[in-house]
Amino acid sequence: MTFDQLIHHPPGLQQLRRLAAADRLPHANLLLSPPGGGGLPAALSVATLLLCEDRQGPAADTPCGRCRACRKTAGAIHPDLHFAFPTIGSKVTSDTFLPQWRMALREMPYHEANDWLQRIGAENKQGNINREECAAILRKLNLKIFEGRYKVMLIWLPEYLGNEGNRLLKMIEEPPEQTIFLLVAERPEAILTTILSRCQLTKLLPPTAEEIASALRARDLPGTRAVAAARLADGNFNVALSLADSDADTHGPRLLDWMRACFQGSPARLLEWTDDFAKLGRETQKHFLRYCLHFWREFLLLSVTGNADGRVRLPDDELASATKLLPLVDADQLAGITDLLNECAEHIERNANPKILFLDAGIRIHQLLRHRAPARAARA
Repeated sequence: MTFDQLIHHPPGLQQLRRLAAADRLPHANLLLSPPGGGGLPAALSVATLLLCEDRQGPAADTPCGRCRACRKTAGAIHPDLHFAFPTIGSKVTSDTFLPQWRMALREMPYHEANDWLQRIGAENKQGNINREECAAILRKLNLKIFEGRYKVMLIWLPEYLGNEGNRLLKMIEEPPEQTIFLLVAERPEAILTTILSRCQLTKLLPPTAEEIASALRARDLPGTRAVAAARLADGNFNVALSLADSDADTHGPRLLDWMRACFQGSPARLLEWTDDFAKLGRETQKHFLRYCLHFWREFLLLSVTGNADGRVRLPDDELASATKLLPLVDADQLAGITDLLNECAEHIERNANPKILFLDAGIRIHQLLRHRAPARAARA
């Protein structure tokens, strides 16, 4: 992967790029990025630059994309580029799943841990980077360089190392000559402090909504759907792609229709809405709940600021509806609604019956919305 294929270029990545171009990159680097924020593609781009045989540009900071090394790196088959990532099984190493890994990088390098584990058939099993994997890392890095000027070990999600990571401490601290570690992490608190202390930490900011929308439009997605998905993704490009496939721009009208039915408390209308909603796929239902939480989060911001600074991320029609809801929903009711939505999201993950779940949720939201002070209820 090359830098021009990334959807954004955060400042931290620019620094890594300059150091790699000058052959001054520290031997142990930890790239910290939120899920779907581009940490893995960024590490792949740095690895491509390190291994490129014909760097381009005045600063030699652009891989050519044409040389033998670049072609092999693009296919994740360069003999000096090694990978370690979570797998399933006590004695299974990353090498077992390299075909699936190469396909995942080709199809969606912004994938998340759950996407990867489901791809390799984890189901309910826990992923890990086990003792055998650590032994394989040590063995690979003790080999001579085959073709390039560096050996690169890319470890995706070192959080899964656990205590086995202690086996790598000496190698990370004193690696063989021309060996570079690129660790891509999401949760630094889950990484051994002994590993953290031996790495140069680089924090990568997630892409903005504008950058995600631009990347979605580049995939021939309609502008309105791209903007809606980018707004909800909160910097996660993987989620944005999933939202784009689920017609994210329809969630706003669907939510407002549900809120009207809940406020009225009409059994017939609640049943009609629930029956229609239950016909949607589980992923669309999950994305709808994500949108609901986004809407109420922006509603809270609107209630506090009045949108004086223009920071409320809602389209004009939904912003107008949120404004009308301000006198009807107080902080306690809002807390109850968001707790209920989070509860629904958890139940959907566990394959709850959507008809029962959302009919119950609609009744409970009706009770929350109708639980107001008498004077305020009269004004409403």
